[in-house]
Amino acid sequence: MTTTETSSAGPDVPGSPGSPAAPARLLSAAYLPFAVGAVSLVTLGAFENRATGTVLPVVAHELDGLALFGAASAAPMITYVVATAIAGALSDRGGPTRVLRIGAATFAVGQLLASLAPTMVVFVLGRLLSGFAEAFLDIGLTVLIARALPESLRAKVFATFAAAWVLPSLLGPSIAGLIADHVGWRAVFLLAVILLVPSFALLVPSMRRTPVEPLGTWSDRQRTVARSAAGAAALLAVLTATGSAAGTTWAVVALAAMLAALTSLVLLVRRVLPSGTLTGSTGIPAVTASRGLAAAAFGTAGSFLPLMLTTTRGLSPALAGITLTLTGVFWATGSFVHSLDVVQARLAPTLRLRIGFGAITTGLIGPALIAIDVLPLVPGLALWALSGLGMGVVSPTLSTQMLALSKHGDEGANSAASNMAASLAGAVGAAVGGALIATQADDLAGWVFTAIIGVAVLMGALGFRFAPQAGVRPPAPVD
Repeated sequence: MTTTETSSAGPDVPGSPGSPAAPARLLSAAYLPFAVGAVSLVTLGAFENRATGTVLPVVAHELDGLALFGAASAAPMITYVVATAIAGALSDRGGPTRVLRIGAATFAVGQLLASLAPTMVVFVLGRLLSGFAEAFLDIGLTVLIARALPESLRAKVFATFAAAWVLPSLLGPSIAGLIADHVGWRAVFLLAVILLVPSFALLVPSMRRTPVEPLGTWSDRQRTVARSAAGAAALLAVLTATGSAAGTTWAVVALAAMLAALTSLVLLVRRVLPSGTLTGSTGIPAVTASRGLAAAAFGTAGSFLPLMLTTTRGLSPALAGITLTLTGVFWATGSFVHSLDVVQARLAPTLRLRIGFGAITTGLIGPALIAIDVLPLVPGLALWALSGLGMGVVSPTLSTQMLALSKHGDEGANSAASNMAASLAGAVGAAVGGALIATQADDLAGWVFTAIIGVAVLMGALGFRFAPQAGVRPPAPVD
């Protein structure tokens, strides 16, 4: 049976939230505790993301690890790949509560390791743990949405998640930049650990109301996906490590190893992601592919923008962090527009995806031209804001489509596949872009960033092409 309000949030009882007599409201007593707890945790993740993006150039310079900048960017996405497979299986078998607890504990350890890192290599290890934690928290929250909320509220809760990025995006880069300038970048990661305590505490009441089910045995499919995901993560690690060595005397060997790792990764991905993902087959495969393309386009460009602005334009970390502010504000704006009832009723998912990917692709042209000094900073960043608006439409559309097309009990696996595609694509983009930067580390020029963002533009255009397959309407519920 398809995922409906009955299958995902319990039967509709007259007078209860979700029933015809009492339409479900996110701020009702039944759903408010979950909404507050979930949004607080997303807000913490948003702050950590924006703060890390802001101070990462400082970390790379102070730890003499510019050659490992790409590795530090890609590290969380490497562990995210294998962690999503594990978290998806655990969520489907035992519920999301256990997954969320593991994610929170790992997050704290990863942030502490990054804050105390004496070298860039140790810092990268901390980032690896952060990726594992992010996967467990993302999958746990997504499955909790499917189990706790009716389908009519899902677009709205994803909009609140996007809104939760606004304050961290507005204040996070500035706060992180000021802390880095006046206290030191290490304090930024310690602050994230401190903020975890109240954020997770707010989510505990909702977790207690979600049963922790006994863990059953792993299915053959789950074991295959987990093993293949581990192999993919290992290949991403090889790709990232060899990319970081591209600027050394071993450049030819490193580039050959990168090519071999990329080829092997493409072959292995066929076993990790739903069948038909690489060709964008209609339904879940196309949704999964589109998630990866969005990450390859918007995520890759965004991860290198602060470095580009500090290197080619001489901006301070706090000023360069404005790109992250624009991302959060306009992403939240796009997600809010997507959640409006009139948009849901009048714009089919296919059209929403085409509008979103069109905005992403067009907006990326701005940073590409900033890098080579063809376009002034302000209009270039205005175009970048358009990309953020597009992501605000694309991301929740794909999330709601993924849940709507998933059978009950498959939400964890499909969410894991979708997030895994994004992480794979983002990690490859960071590794390849990092390799190009490593070859030019002694004298970074604007054309390097333009080349990276140019590939991202192509990925956005391909996402526009896949929109009809990903935007297929869910089949009518079967009584």
